[in-house]
Amino acid sequence: MSVIKRSGVAEPFSRDKVVSGVRKACQGRPVTDVDLAQLAQKVEETIRATGASQVETNEIGLAILPFLRELDDVAFLRFASVYQSFASVTDFEQAIDALKNDDITPKYADENVDGEPVDD
Repeated sequence: MSVIKRSGVAEPFSRDKVVSGVRKACQGRPVTDVDLAQLAQKVEETIRATGASQVETNEIGLAILPFLRELDDVAFLRFASVYQSFASVTDFEQAIDALKNDDITPKYADENVDGEPVDD
C-alpha cells in the first residue's frame, strides 16, 4: 500500500511513521510504546481493509483518531487539532464537549504522566 504525501510523493505505508506521529501527541502522557505499536497495527488493518492501494496522509491521520481516543483524551485533542484543522479555541471547546458526552472511557482517563491516579 502506498501513502501519498501532501507533496504528492508516494511512499510505502510505515507503521513506524504512524507511531512517530502519534508519539508527538502523546508526549508527557502515560501512553506506552506497546500502546503505540498496537494503535499502528489497528490503523494499518483498518486502512488495508478498505482495499485501497493508495491512501493520502490525511486519511491515515483521520484513521488514527478513534484508536487514539480509546487511549488518552489529551493526546487525542492534540492530534485532532491538526487532522481536523482546529482554527480557534471554539474548535477545542466543541471537541472537549464531544469527549465529555460520548460513551468512551480512555485507557488513561484518570492517570497523570507517571501513571498515577489524578486527584480531583
